[in-house]
Amino acid sequence: MASTTPINDTIWVFGDQMNRAFGPLATAEPRRHTILFVESQEHLARRAWHQQRVHLIVTSMRRFAQELKSEGFVVDYRRASSYRHGLTEHQTAFSPSSITAMAPSSYSGRAFITSLGVSLVDDDRFLTSPDEFQALFAGKKRFTMETFYRWQRQRLGYLMDGDEPVTGRWNYDEDNRQALPKGGVDFPEPIKDHLDDLDREVIDDLPDSVVGAVPAGWWPTSRSGALARLDHVISKVLPQFGPYEDAMTTRSWHLAHTMLSPALNLGLLHPREVADAIETAYRSGTVPIASAEGLLRQVIGWREFVWCLYWTQGPEYKNLNALNATRPLPPLFTSGTTTMTCVSQVLGDIDTYGWTHHIPRLMVLGNLGLIAGIDPMQLMNWMSERFVDAAEWVMAPNVIGMALYGDGGVMATKPYAAGGAYIDKMSDFCKDCVFDRKARTGPNACPFTTLYWDFLDRHHDQLRQNHRMARQVAASGKLSDLEAVRIRAHEVLDRLDRGDL
Repeated sequence: MASTTPINDTIWVFGDQMNRAFGPLATAEPRRHTILFVESQEHLARRAWHQQRVHLIVTSMRRFAQELKSEGFVVDYRRASSYRHGLTEHQTAFSPSSITAMAPSSYSGRAFITSLGVSLVDDDRFLTSPDEFQALFAGKKRFTMETFYRWQRQRLGYLMDGDEPVTGRWNYDEDNRQALPKGGVDFPEPIKDHLDDLDREVIDDLPDSVVGAVPAGWWPTSRSGALARLDHVISKVLPQFGPYEDAMTTRSWHLAHTMLSPALNLGLLHPREVADAIETAYRSGTVPIASAEGLLRQVIGWREFVWCLYWTQGPEYKNLNALNATRPLPPLFTSGTTTMTCVSQVLGDIDTYGWTHHIPRLMVLGNLGLIAGIDPMQLMNWMSERFVDAAEWVMAPNVIGMALYGDGGVMATKPYAAGGAYIDKMSDFCKDCVFDRKARTGPNACPFTTLYWDFLDRHHDQLRQNHRMARQVAASGKLSDLEAVRIRAHEVLDRLDRGDL
């Protein structure tokens, strides 16, 4: 005779899994599943998070919990002292037959949740599994993004004509590195939501340790909000994206960037939805190929590459420090005070929005960290706290590997070091700066230019073996003013440490 005991299974949903179609929620039924959310006060208060980051995650959780409740689920939303206590309180109150969750997106998260006796199912928020990634590169000497990206295009069929790209070209990077014209460009304004009672409730609940500007509605906290932004991006923003995706300017904090990464990283959007929308827009003739390919490269290429690299390199990857960089995080990262216009502008945008696009991250902040020898873990932790789209799987490869060359070349074929000339070429930051981007010595020499040449000098023996850096390293050794560069670099680094640069 069949048992009449009601099934009482719990599904635990974490803060980056805000989608009914993901993980165990995809097959969940109100009659047999209870949904658990735990808002850990210990986690929220333990670091100086940007308040827009905390607001985004917590509001998305509370809003999603309301949606599931309206669908008929029993939802146990707990504001507990810790994740462990929240689970224990839930077990006491509901006595679930089983507890299942989609796997957390970090090594430490998975280990911790498994230690609590929770059963995990695979994370299905991505198009590519780490196992597929491993198989693709089996027997190869190194991971290359271009190999991965072309494989993605072929197997997924985006912007393809059979086995070949639609235009005969795989890559439009060269077309997508233009500086802004002198007259500037009018970029479409992003969608901005009006804050509602739930938003204000979360803002009132934020811990005292948060930093940055108060939330203003830039980041979607619901599935419907994320879909509205995707529609806006495809119809209004994407046509201008390609040519200027590497540009920086004081006149626009967003340019033609999609700003979809927070929604993707929280699960409010799936990358397939974005890729499908890009494909449709290109085929309809509303988006040029350079813009369509540029965004597709980020969504199915770079983002998936970073995800898979994180999971194939192991938990110690984030601790790598191939250049032995040990300088503590300079005070300007927390004070935001500096006379370097480029750094001041980028830090100001992060304080105001909790976000800036990939080039300021890599070629201003990451570049400064690289050439100044800042401890990789300290810079990664700071970026993890300040960016609304941060996650360990994102930050470890991008900061430790790409920006700071901490992995010694696993992520990038060379260190992304540059002087003031690059920043001047790609931005209007240098125009009114007190420093001279052309000078590498003297009291007004651009700190980036000075530190670039000093970086090559400091790491001469290691970097001369890199075929992409050999010419620059050789040139640094032939500088007639090399000793003056060293002296100026010492002054710059001393001022950086004191917080008066």
